[in-house]
Amino acid sequence: MKKILLAAVLFIATTATIQAQLLKIGVKAGVNFANQTGDFPDQIDKEGITSYHAGLVAEVKLLDKFSIQPELLYSTTGASYKFSDVSEDIKNELGYISIPVMAKFYLNNTFSLEVGPQASFLVSEKNDFDVKNGETFEFGVNAGLGVKLTENFFLQGRYGLGLTEASKDADVKNSVFQISAGFMF
Repeated sequence: MKKILLAAVLFIATTATIQAQLLKIGVKAGVNFANQTGDFPDQIDKEGITSYHAGLVAEVKLLDKFSIQPELLYSTTGASYKFSDVSEDIKNELGYISIPVMAKFYLNNTFSLEVGPQASFLVSEKNDFDVKNGETFEFGVNAGLGVKLTENFFLQGRYGLGLTEASKDADVKNSVFQISAGFMF
């Protein structure tokens, strides 16, 4: 009976250790350099905005040099517009719950290439004008580079491009460059 109990404890401890090596969960946050692409009339000058993102991240190690990294983020994007006949800028800031799923290809123990799709759900819209015209769902793709500073701390640089329209009334798509720092538990 003692041998069976000892074998069960060793099996559970080994399984927990293996799972801890295969799955890591963490947090990340960073800065967004966001803009919107599309066809704009000549009388509109468009500039990007600086915003933020924050949320949860997981890494599932599938092979020695390959992992899947799903994330759950709150991220803001948008742009600032200046019309030639109006004296002040109009800022459009869209807040999304974003779910990127990145494939991570490790080049070595420190650097990884990351690429994958992203689904985003609009949860807030701040405009300097009285229009609520953001699409409630956006699909996009991301690509970037990750750097492991230590076993727990990491940095990421990523470009995201929206493939679907961000507005119901215009041919506008979001684009964002993100710089993130994070910690894996």
